[in-house]
Amino acid sequence: MLYVPLLYGCGWLLVRPLALLAPGLPTDRLDLFGTAMALLLLVGSLPLRIRRAWGETRPWQRLGVVAAPGVVGLAFLRGLLKAVLLLALVGGVLLLCGQAAWQPRLGVPQLLNGLALLLGVGFAEELLFRGWLWGELEKHLGTERALWGQALVFSLAHTRFNLGPAAAVGLLGGLTLLGLALALQRRADGGLLWGAVGLHGGLVGGWFLLQSGLLSLSAQTSPWLAGPGGSHPNPIGGVLGWLGLGALLWVRRRWWPAMG
Repeated sequence: MLYVPLLYGCGWLLVRPLALLAPGLPTDRLDLFGTAMALLLLVGSLPLRIRRAWGETRPWQRLGVVAAPGVVGLAFLRGLLKAVLLLALVGGVLLLCGQAAWQPRLGVPQLLNGLALLLGVGFAEELLFRGWLWGELEKHLGTERALWGQALVFSLAHTRFNLGPAAAVGLLGGLTLLGLALALQRRADGGLLWGAVGLHGGLVGGWFLLQSGLLSLSAQTSPWLAGPGGSHPNPIGGVLGWLGLGALLWVRRRWWPAMG
C-alpha cells in the first residue's frame, strides 16, 4: 500500500531542481509539476505492478482502461451525462432560490481549463482510486469492504478539514457517496473505467465552468445548500450534492455487491 505514496515522493523529488532553475516559480505550480510527474510514474509503472502483485497478464484491461473505442466512448458519455444532470440540479436550485445569477461569460481559457480538469483529473483519480486502490483492497478485504474502503480513502484524501467540523462532516459524507457512486458506475459498465472518468471529470470540470463563467454566486449563499468553501463552495458537501448522489446510488442499487 506504500506504492502510491512512494511514487508521489519520487515525483516531488524529481521536480525539486526546477526551484533552482526558476527561483520565481510559485510553490503551488511546483507542486502541480510534482503531481504530474507522479502521475507519469504511476502510468509507467502500474502495468508491472499489476502483473507482479495481481498475477494479471493484461493489466490495462484489468484496470478497465482498454476496450473497443465505441464502448469506451459510450461509457464516457453516459458518465458525463450524469455529471451534467447533477450539476443542473445544483445550479437550477441555486438560481430558483435567488442565491445565484445566470451570467454567461465563458472564454477560451476557461473552456480549455475545464477540458483539462475533465480529462486530466477524471482519468488520473479514477485510475488511482477506482482502478488500482479498489483492486488492491478487494484482494485483501473482499468485495463489499473494498467498495466502502476505496470510498472512505477517497473522501479522506479530498476533505478540507481546515473549514471547520460541520464542513468537514458534510464533505466527508458527500465525498464518500461520490466514491461509492463512481465505483458502482464502473461496476455497471462491466469493469470499464471510462464511465467513472466521465462522471468524476464532468463534475470537476463542469463545476469549474459554472463558477468561473456561468453562475455568479451570491455572497449570502448558504453553505448547507451550495456546499462549504466560502466563495469557492464544493457542492458535494451540501444538501443538494448529498441528495443528487443519493438518488444516483438508488438508481445504481442493483450493482451493489451481494452480502457474504
